[in-house]
Amino acid sequence: MKKSLYLYLFIIAVLMNVFTYVWFTKQLTFEEQRYDKFSSKMADSLLVSYNNSLDANYFSLAYNDNAKNYFEKHDTAELIPRITDKIMDLNDSPDGNSLLPYGRLNEEKFIINKVRILNHRWIIADFSDGKLWGEILLKYFIEEDGSVTFDEIESLLYQPRTDSQE
Repeated sequence: MKKSLYLYLFIIAVLMNVFTYVWFTKQLTFEEQRYDKFSSKMADSLLVSYNNSLDANYFSLAYNDNAKNYFEKHDTAELIPRITDKIMDLNDSPDGNSLLPYGRLNEEKFIINKVRILNHRWIIADFSDGKLWGEILLKYFIEEDGSVTFDEIESLLYQPRTDSQE
C-alpha cells in the first residue's frame, strides 16, 4: 500500500512538473511575441514621429539648405537666435512691438510670443495682448553692417472668442 501511494505521488509530481514546464514555455513564447509586437509598434510610432518632425521643419531656415546657402557669409546657427532676439527685444516698448500694425486695442499692449524663421527672407510670428491673438508675416534683410531690418508683409487678427464657443 505504501509503495503504491509513493508511486501515485511520484506520477502526480511528474505530471505537475510536465504541465508546469509546458505552461512556462508557452508563457515565455507569449511574452516574447507580445514584446516583439510592442517593439515593432514603437519603432513604427518613432518613425511616424520623426517623419512628422521633418514635415514640421520643412519650412525652417535651420533645415533649408537653399536658404542656408544664401547666407554664405553668416552662420545660420548664430543668425537664427540673433534675429529672434531682435524681434523679441521690440516687445519691451511701452506701446507694444513696433513691428505690429495694431496699437493698443485694450489696456494691454500687443507683443510677439513665438517666432519662426521660414527661410532666408520670411518670418512668421504669433502675437497677442492676452485677449486678442494674431499672426504676422515679416520680410527681413541682413544689411552689410550686420544689422537686421524688417518689413511687414501681411498680418491678421483673429476674432475674439465668445462664451458660447468655449
